[in-house]
Amino acid sequence: MLNAHRRALVIPARRRSTRLPDKMLLRQTGKTVLQHTFEAACQATRADVVLIATDDAEIAAEARRFGGRVAMTSVDCPSGTDRVAEAVRSLPGAEIIVNLQGDEPEADPAAIDRLFDLLEQHPAAAMATLATPIRSRAALDDPACVKVTFDDAGRALYFSRSPIPHPREWDDRLLWSTPAVFHQHLGMYAYRRALLMQMPQWSVGRLEQVEKLEQLRVLENGGAILVAVVEQAARGIDTPEDYAAFVARRRAA
Repeated sequence: MLNAHRRALVIPARRRSTRLPDKMLLRQTGKTVLQHTFEAACQATRADVVLIATDDAEIAAEARRFGGRVAMTSVDCPSGTDRVAEAVRSLPGAEIIVNLQGDEPEADPAAIDRLFDLLEQHPAAAMATLATPIRSRAALDDPACVKVTFDDAGRALYFSRSPIPHPREWDDRLLWSTPAVFHQHLGMYAYRRALLMQMPQWSVGRLEQVEKLEQLRVLENGGAILVAVVEQAARGIDTPEDYAAFVARRRAA
């Protein structure tokens, strides 16, 4: 039964996308982006159940076609986190929930398992996420590449579209230091149920309004986010160029 599953992986999937319309349903590889993401999620060994959360009938039909379990959510969900929180109401036994975006067809199952393990191993932590070292100045300066900095215990200090920390004097060696100085935030999260259900009740804070980063809402409300570093980032699909590159990689494999 659904309510028997303690560790849930939820894939929020929406139809609307300004840069790449209907990207979840693109299928030049023979499978939709959503199916690729679902299959990657199912390779994670820690998840007891994988659930696709959507407000769109066509996405739901596609998910059911390839055997996915679907939770229909409100069209009024303002963010993926809100959609995940609504879907988890159908999983009353879920205590640890991982949020994997539907446009992550190359998601690393080991990274998903790492998130589940982080909350299992740190009982005091209510939320966890991943980061990877930034080794390029272009990525560091790109607002689309969200940066995160964290303390020695791995707790997030801040997330920003700007370079953080910001060097007073630039030195290219900063990009190659060990341990890394700069980290890219990877938009995959694990939550404890209580925090996930509380987040939609919080008002959007001033930092979130400025940066347009919903994870800042947790920090603004005094919450802690545990950050684990992985060496390689999965490539999400946001633009037509991203999808073309993904198709090329699949055909070359």
